[in-house]
Amino acid sequence: MLSLRWFRALPPPGMLACFYAIFITIGALTLWLPWMHTGLVSFDDALFTSVSAVTVTGLIVVDTGSAFTIPGQIVIAILIQMGGLGLMTFAVLLLSALGISIGMPQRVILREELNQTSMSDLGRLVRLILIVAVAVEAVGAVLLAFVFVPEEGWALGLWHAVFHSVSAFNNAGFSTFPNSLMNYAGNLLVTVTVCSMFIISGLGFVVISELLQKRDWTRLSMHSKLMLSGTAVLIVLGWALFAMLEWSNPGTLGSLGSVADRLTASFFQGVTPRTAGFNSIDTTQMRDSTALMTIALMLIGGGSTSTAGGIKVTTAIVLVLGTIAFFRRSTQLTAFGRSIATREVMKVMALTTVSILVVFLSFFALTIFQETEFLILGFEVASAFGTVGLSMGATLDLNPFGRVVIMIVMFLGRVGPLALGFFLATRVTPRVRYPAGQIHLG
Repeated sequence: MLSLRWFRALPPPGMLACFYAIFITIGALTLWLPWMHTGLVSFDDALFTSVSAVTVTGLIVVDTGSAFTIPGQIVIAILIQMGGLGLMTFAVLLLSALGISIGMPQRVILREELNQTSMSDLGRLVRLILIVAVAVEAVGAVLLAFVFVPEEGWALGLWHAVFHSVSAFNNAGFSTFPNSLMNYAGNLLVTVTVCSMFIISGLGFVVISELLQKRDWTRLSMHSKLMLSGTAVLIVLGWALFAMLEWSNPGTLGSLGSVADRLTASFFQGVTPRTAGFNSIDTTQMRDSTALMTIALMLIGGGSTSTAGGIKVTTAIVLVLGTIAFFRRSTQLTAFGRSIATREVMKVMALTTVSILVVFLSFFALTIFQETEFLILGFEVASAFGTVGLSMGATLDLNPFGRVVIMIVMFLGRVGPLALGFFLATRVTPRVRYPAGQIHLG
């Protein structure tokens, strides 16, 4: 009874974090069952896999396709789906289906998980999330089946298609193939299908809702315009930079024969760091410059209220706009004919500062206890925090301490921004005003 009172006394972000932790534990215990794996999975492996799936990261310590049986892979797909779309989203859908009314505490938690400021349209947004997810994943599975079924047969081919569709839409990066999608580096259908799914879900469900309702650029909100334009710039920039940096690298693009295959693979690898986690080339062979670019893209991530991680595209845009405004000596931030309030800029600064601290401290801890190259560890931490799933080979070599650090970073990368957003949204009016002071910067 005392524990229940303690739980109810938690703020919504604390309750949400507890829900995720409980679900991760249930997932780990389920994956540890004998018929869920082929005998190659310890409880530590199951726990790491569960954390990675629920946080839709995609980092793995055992091969998903060979270490887990089909029932185990189904459990992983369920964990990915529920973790990607949100645990409270599924809870609300279940309660609604059973005819049970949703109370105010549940609505508050759902509002925080969906990063909303109002509770009036939560039900409509939840229904939209479900419809979009089912529709996009169904179309994606059908398209991927055209490639996988001829190679693997109907049963296994369809399962590969469904699993990769769920993983792609939820930006998870899990694959049932031992080398992810490297066998399909030049396959245009696989590239376009997988990339389209994680780009759509990475925009955020608020943006998708506006696009479906308004269908006119001039009527879109400033948030949607920033997300769409920022996403387009990052896609083109990532594609172009990856192609230029890796074009002649024999370990990556250089091993592909035609120009078309190289462009297809570079597009995939330029987009996938935006928290998707799949790879169609050998990431361990990337040049240092490409790895640093990928780290930057992983830390930026996708959009708010999406299945993606990172500090979010809009956060990065506001940081750039603030820097430009400073050098222009402008006292106001504007974009698309709208101003950005000072409190929003302070939120961005707080989110970025906390993110940098989490990444730096976890990176520092790994360098103490993990005997791995500096850049490779940095890549691993950025991938975990951005819930991406790309790796340069460090995941399989993690010692027990390293695994714990990466699991914590994955958890914070998924739940942390939600918790921080709650405290940033809580406005406190100061009772005392102090005279302005001056500090010297720079």
